[in-house]
Amino acid sequence: MKLLRQVCRERLAAVCLFFLSATFVVGICAPLFAPHNPEEVHMELRYAAASWEYWLGNDHLGRCVLSRIIYGIRPSMLWVGAALLASVGIGAIVGFIAGYFRGKIDAVLMRVCDVMLSFPGYVMTLAVIGVLGAGLENILIAFVLMKWAWFARIIRTSVMQYADAEYVRFSRAIGTRSFTLVRKHLLPVALPDIAVISSSAFGSMILQISGFSFLGLGIQAPNAEWGMMLNEARGVMFSKPELMLAPGIAIILIVSAVNFLSDALQKALDPKLMTSRHKRQKQSVSITAQLQGKEVA
Repeated sequence: MKLLRQVCRERLAAVCLFFLSATFVVGICAPLFAPHNPEEVHMELRYAAASWEYWLGNDHLGRCVLSRIIYGIRPSMLWVGAALLASVGIGAIVGFIAGYFRGKIDAVLMRVCDVMLSFPGYVMTLAVIGVLGAGLENILIAFVLMKWAWFARIIRTSVMQYADAEYVRFSRAIGTRSFTLVRKHLLPVALPDIAVISSSAFGSMILQISGFSFLGLGIQAPNAEWGMMLNEARGVMFSKPELMLAPGIAIILIVSAVNFLSDALQKALDPKLMTSRHKRQKQSVSITAQLQGKEVA
């Protein structure tokens, strides 16, 4: 709750948090919010304009665009969030083991991470798709394989900063078990870094899955996904630009909200950033006061 209050001190961060939370709720409860079946075809309504019944109009098969936008939240956000949690979970386990025990264990685990990170992310994803085939599930598997090593390295660095602290050494000296020591002393101090890197990676993963779906490598028809909707509307982008605007604006709003919230989260969790920001504010106030004093003089 304290962290939530700190993040919500900034109005933009509070708006982004509310917007993302509402979007998650709408995605989870999509059947309750979608006015129509997103896969229901009405060829007589092909490329129909917006109306009271179809607020965002109809696509090339007469399907409700608004309903497909709502159902597109699930693969674009919910399933990407699940892949992110899996990546963070694997990376956290590896990072804590490597950062705490060090030695040969650290060397072996980090060499494995180096091998995984030596492949560009898009190349790894395309390789997984080439082996397993196109589809949302295979892209999510590729995300997990691609991201866990990156999380492991960052979390390892964060753990190593505190593993030699005096209170950690004291806990180790009195016989505290390694698991208990990590859970009580190292996990709380590593959570800020985990939260910040997870939130920043979330936006990029949404863009990536939309990009792969746009190329026809992601979720397959007739399922709804924002990138695939952009691809379907590409043929009429000049005559019916609103069909591309709806999913495009949805992607922009979600990714922008995630990035703004990530910045606010980083400021709330990092005291140094808060201190430097307060110092800059005080300096600007003092400079303004000096200038006003000179003008009066």
